[in-house]
Amino acid sequence: MAENAETAKPYGHVGILGSGAWGTALAVVAAQSGRQVTVWARDLASPKARQARGSRLLEGVVITAEREKAMEADALLLAVPAQHLRNLLVKLPADLAAPAVLCMKGIERGTGKLVTELAAETRENWKFAILSGPSFARNVVQGLPTAVTIAARAALAKRLQATLGNTAFRPYASEDMTGVALGGAAKNVYAIACGIVIGLGLGENARAALVARSFAELCRLGRSLGARDETLTGLSGLGDLVLTATSITSRNYAFGVSLGKGASVRDLTAPDAPLAEGVATAPALVQRAQLVSVELPIAETVSEILSGALAPKDAVPRLMARPFKME
Repeated sequence: MAENAETAKPYGHVGILGSGAWGTALAVVAAQSGRQVTVWARDLASPKARQARGSRLLEGVVITAEREKAMEADALLLAVPAQHLRNLLVKLPADLAAPAVLCMKGIERGTGKLVTELAAETRENWKFAILSGPSFARNVVQGLPTAVTIAARAALAKRLQATLGNTAFRPYASEDMTGVALGGAAKNVYAIACGIVIGLGLGENARAALVARSFAELCRLGRSLGARDETLTGLSGLGDLVLTATSITSRNYAFGVSLGKGASVRDLTAPDAPLAEGVATAPALVQRAQLVSVELPIAETVSEILSGALAPKDAVPRLMARPFKME
């Protein structure tokens, strides 16, 4: 990237599709960075949309039920759950001049496709980027220091840096869309595993070991898919894994803790329960790994627990009984 990111021209108008916690946080970021912001909310009467409209942090931000208004922007941020991405894209025009930034973390269940692959397949004429990293929405809205990765072709990544970057939100540019997409998705699965360990009362030593071995799995699969080592060891890989797998603020980690304490998957995935993306991602991650003949013992164990094929209390003994090996 020969040109400095600071000299790139920012996009003046940012459209955001999705008014959940992360979409709202990104609206705050874009507004504080001096951009005109339009947020599409599917239902303006929903509690989240009402809360967003009443937020002082979103003064000057247009929140609309007309998706076309948000799509008039110079750059588009897609902030919907990963499992809803395909359904959203097929409803949008096949030709879009503005770049679209994928702001979700997951792998499509049933196909094993990363969100970047799904997007390129569904809307092949669009210009895509992906934003991911260790970023709880609450911290972002509070204006606490946050660093993320934006991956795209170099020129586009630099413009998006200039568009969203401010004194509290620091985007780093990358061209490794595969690594960023995989890191953001896989860490949710491993966060569930770490939560289960704590919920079972197995201690922080066990959690630390699990984080390390989970990262080894992530790297193994990432290399097989062409991801770069520096991406996997960076913000959107190791950084996001450490945050998500050690904090009760993480919905995936909290899900795992509750599961380890005896809650049922059925209750934890009820319609009114917080969304833990790792639940849908776990079997998709395992599926993707199998397609390239990569073994993921931890992810496979989480998937079996979520399906009901394995009890949480039986998971760790099974992992600990695996044959000894060199690290």
